[in-house]
Amino acid sequence: MAGHSKWANIKHRKGRNDAVRSKVTAKIAKEITVAVKIGGSDPTGNMKLKLALQKARENNIPKENIQRAIQKGAGNLDGASYEEIMYEGYGPGGVAVLIETATDNRNRTAADIRYLFSKHSGNLGESGCVGWMFKQKGTFLIEKNDKIDEETLMDIVLNAGAEDIIEEDDTFEILSAPTDFEAIQDALEGNNIEVTRASISMIPDTTVALQGEEAEKLLKLIDALEDNDDVQEVYANFDIPDD
Repeated sequence: MAGHSKWANIKHRKGRNDAVRSKVTAKIAKEITVAVKIGGSDPTGNMKLKLALQKARENNIPKENIQRAIQKGAGNLDGASYEEIMYEGYGPGGVAVLIETATDNRNRTAADIRYLFSKHSGNLGESGCVGWMFKQKGTFLIEKNDKIDEETLMDIVLNAGAEDIIEEDDTFEILSAPTDFEAIQDALEGNNIEVTRASISMIPDTTVALQGEEAEKLLKLIDALEDNDDVQEVYANFDIPDD
């Protein structure tokens, strides 16, 4: 799982350092709208909405933006009607790539995704071509500090149902089955452990080692995909050295 953990840290640092936040705000608002449309406006019984609201708080999205997105999802405000579509393909070096989108025009989005794969030495594939390489998991990213040690953290989360803890230079990443997500979240909150990022993600079973030019090409592809307005999340099964 080293490749996934490094990717989580790369995304975290990138998000923390980006100067422009408007695109992030728009994507989270869209995620909230879609979640409400699918499962209603009560986060108690709507895990997708609960996670989207949590992401909004983590990114300091204004409350008025959140309420507007909820109202759009509930049909109380005019706005585009979004649908969720998953795209699958291969990047440089044969890396499997999954792309979650929320779009009001599937033809436009499909054309955009296909173009980005082609431009960055990849190939958009058929539905199911790489999805079998990933499993849905709960993930929690925790920054290391002097208030929590690995042994204590392990006791807390394993008793709550966690499957694994991955240690990196400055973070711990906790993995769980989606059904244990809330129990682990409650255990962390109950022990006053601050979580930098919590989500239900697609985690690869195996990773592909890349370096040099292929690694650079893959990262450019992922950056281009993430920059697309219709793309919500990008998952890939690569392992790239820190340098």
